[in-house]
Amino acid sequence: MSNAPTQRIAVIGAGLMGAGIAQVSAQAGHPVVLRDVTEAALQRGLDGIRASYEKFVGKGRMTAEEAEAALGRITTTTDLGAAGEADIVVEAVFERLDVKEGVFRELDKIAKDGAVLATNTSAIPITRIAAATSRPESVVGVHFFSPVPLMRLVELVRGYKTSDGTLAAARAYAEGVGKEVVVVNRDVAGFITTRLITALVVEAARLYESGVASAEDIDTACRLGFGHPMGPLQTADLTGVDILVNAARNIYAETQDEKFAAPEVMARMVTAGDLGRKSGRGFYPYEG
Repeated sequence: MSNAPTQRIAVIGAGLMGAGIAQVSAQAGHPVVLRDVTEAALQRGLDGIRASYEKFVGKGRMTAEEAEAALGRITTTTDLGAAGEADIVVEAVFERLDVKEGVFRELDKIAKDGAVLATNTSAIPITRIAAATSRPESVVGVHFFSPVPLMRLVELVRGYKTSDGTLAAARAYAEGVGKEVVVVNRDVAGFITTRLITALVVEAARLYESGVASAEDIDTACRLGFGHPMGPLQTADLTGVDILVNAARNIYAETQDEKFAAPEVMARMVTAGDLGRKSGRGFYPYEG
């Protein structure tokens, strides 16, 4: 458990990202309310958290008692109003501006004064999300990486009006749940990591699409030539081809820079349901 002060955390969205954020927050000692729109989604999120804790116990990274205590700190609800008592609200819903704007409009009415309103967006400018509220100074990007319990990095992104106090509170929270922080001082679409990986994946997909090289050879070139632990097309499959296409579209819409225009092959893969590991097929086939 972290030595950081305990705070009430609300996580909006019980998908892989939201559940992971709830998991690390509870493990750090914070009481967490996890909200989604259906009980089924909440149950899937809790099941994933429980399974992850069990793996940690099996590997000796935490005791069974610690896992049970952490689970006991998580409550679930379909009521967004439950975020009203939170010190920090972390939104982790679908990566679409209109969806996030809707959540933040409601949070603006619900959240208590002084609450940090954090968005886990990977590509949408924070300023655009903050504009849905009457308190843009309280809105900050807190970009976790998947799988949240294992990935050490968090990008903190300052919107145009994000206050120093909001940024400092977000940093203390992220570091308190065991993450290493980088700060994005200017609110550019894609920030640091998504901007870099999207450009690399888009170019790799173009090379693959045009028959320059196979997916395997493109990935091998990046692993052995650049020391990357995983090639760009393998990364696309792990992240989700649909998620990277959406990120590319968000960045391209903001910048009109052709290097972020997703190639046709990726759009067709999304239409066909070849989304990567989660669907069983992407640039590579997967079993089970």
